[in-house]
Amino acid sequence: MSQETEGARPGEKAAARPEAGGGDSERRMERGIALRAGFYIFGTHLFAGFVWLLFYVGEHAHK
Repeated sequence: MSQETEGARPGEKAAARPEAGGGDSERRMERGIALRAGFYIFGTHLFAGFVWLLFYVGEHAHK
């Protein structure tokens, strides 16, 4: 028996180990989530700044 399947029962596959390349897709997914969160945070701040600018310009407008 090899070391990879040593703990597995007959008929079952052994769990993928990160050092065998199984954790690459999870790392890419985490990076994608972090990138998406960064875009959402940046976009929210940009929108809030625009709303603040509208209030600022409206307050200082000549009526």
